[in-house]
Amino acid sequence: MDDRLHQALALLPERLGWHVALSAAALGLGLLIALPLGVLAARNPRLRWIALAGAGLIQTIPSLALLALFFPLLLLLSGLSLKLTGHGFSALGFLPSLLALTLYSMLPILRNTAAGLTGVDPAVVEAARGVGMTDRQRLWRVELPLALPVIMAGVRTAAVWTIGAATLSTPVGQTSLGDYIFSGLQTEDWVAVLVGCAASAVLAMVVDQLLGLIESGVGRRVRGRWIAGVAGLALGLVAALAPLAGVALSRGQPSYVIGAKNFSEQYVLAELMATRVEARGGRVERKINLGSAVAYRALAAGEIDAYVDYSGTLWANVLGRKDNPGRQAVLDQLRTGLKDRDGVVLLAPLGFENAYALAMRRDTAERLGIRTLADLAARGGSLTMGGDLEFFSRPEWKSVETAYGLSFRARRQFQPTFMYRALASGEADVISAFSSDGRIAADDLVLLGDPKGALPPYDAVILISPKRAADKRLVSALAPLAGSIDVKRMQAANYAVDRDANKLSAAEAAKMLEGK
Repeated sequence: MDDRLHQALALLPERLGWHVALSAAALGLGLLIALPLGVLAARNPRLRWIALAGAGLIQTIPSLALLALFFPLLLLLSGLSLKLTGHGFSALGFLPSLLALTLYSMLPILRNTAAGLTGVDPAVVEAARGVGMTDRQRLWRVELPLALPVIMAGVRTAAVWTIGAATLSTPVGQTSLGDYIFSGLQTEDWVAVLVGCAASAVLAMVVDQLLGLIESGVGRRVRGRWIAGVAGLALGLVAALAPLAGVALSRGQPSYVIGAKNFSEQYVLAELMATRVEARGGRVERKINLGSAVAYRALAAGEIDAYVDYSGTLWANVLGRKDNPGRQAVLDQLRTGLKDRDGVVLLAPLGFENAYALAMRRDTAERLGIRTLADLAARGGSLTMGGDLEFFSRPEWKSVETAYGLSFRARRQFQPTFMYRALASGEADVISAFSSDGRIAADDLVLLGDPKGALPPYDAVILISPKRAADKRLVSALAPLAGSIDVKRMQAANYAVDRDANKLSAAEAAKMLEGK
């Protein structure tokens, strides 16, 4: 068996278990809310319009955005709860995912419940009334049984939607089948992407067929069918959740949570930190593919214990600074600024920068005579600029754009892996590259100079959460990494994960940084 396939399948039980748990909980909660609301909506036209319009509005919000919006909201509520009661709750992972997916599941259930009940033949309802049935009896004995096939069709649609959307819970820290897809897209590990997509598709089809069995059994009044469908769902749920039992049993052990953003270097560095903590007897949970803002907020709130960030990102996005006093001054002011603001400890810079830099193919840069961002400004009107998914909304881009008066024929956004592909194919002429990316040397790219110093320094630094600031095991495991990694070693490790042939896993690439 291919090594990458073997590695992917080894992770399947846990990821599938969490995916099923999340999807089942969201669908169950959606049913508890949408079914009664649908019954009320069928009785009240005004309420029906309000409820369906509200549910429809939620559907217009992209599911990834809906998931992301719940994290800062829950973080705020957790902080308020901690101040008022002395107890907070986790705003990362399962809870924001559950709430977002619950809202996402409600529209088809709500719509079909209201449509099914209003579609019952009025003559049948009148006959039930004529034999003396109360409103409650009429609902349970006549209307709901007749509307059930329509309601079940809505439940089937909601189940498929929820299982598919659950793959997007990865950026808010929830383990799911989406872990395969997000990581695989970043590292061009198409085996992992296919495993994630196939597992999600098969899960959705199996659940849909079992719900269909219940639907046909109820509609045709064949008891054996709906019992088989319910039994199949129950057995499948138990089987999927069984691998999570070991995780639940180990909750009492000391546990550290190491975070990572959603690109290759972060995966490698997270593995490097995690293995060092594990070597000192700590149990480590890895939360990868976190959004940039999510990662820092989660650290400050104690949801994760450590991760690597970059001085320029923290300088601009967290402290809101636009000046550039120099590399060492930025580090010194970050140490005090993050500590005073959030209690976050900047443990140590790792020894290399992963700076934002604009890059071009060497042949294009030489043909156009572009060596610096000032040269680019004179030629930008005829070029296409490509950026990663967040670059154009970051303060750093605003600083560069203002400092040099940059203007392009077109701007396009890409997932980082495809951004480099776009540059190679000519779909983009200049991209927002990362200076420690191994693909810069491999693809013979030119990094454009920044004579005005518009971009701040981007030293890779280890951050420790306030609650772990005095944790001797964690600090002793990570402190020796200070200044131990130069940019060439980091580029080599990154490229080992990103290259097309003979790929290494993040864990294997991390060993390169340890000299193993």
